[in-house]
Amino acid sequence: MADYTEAELDPPLRALLDYCVAITRDARAGSREAVEALRAEGWSDEAIHDAVQVTGFFNYYDRLADGLGVDPEPGWTERS
Repeated sequence: MADYTEAELDPPLRALLDYCVAITRDARAGSREAVEALRAEGWSDEAIHDAVQVTGFFNYYDRLADGLGVDPEPGWTERS
């Protein structure tokens, strides 16, 4: 699936994915209030931490590759 917003997801998962997208688009979107909202959806601090770590890693990796002009491996950008 190309767009998670089109999937039938439970509200807690959608909230977590929305947060990851928000901090991808603007790192300043992260806040105590946003984390509290995720906790209210039932996410543990560990789960929130893991999601933010994975999001940050992929954002870093994408910027590094783009900044160095690295072309993706063949097939990397193909959608299944």
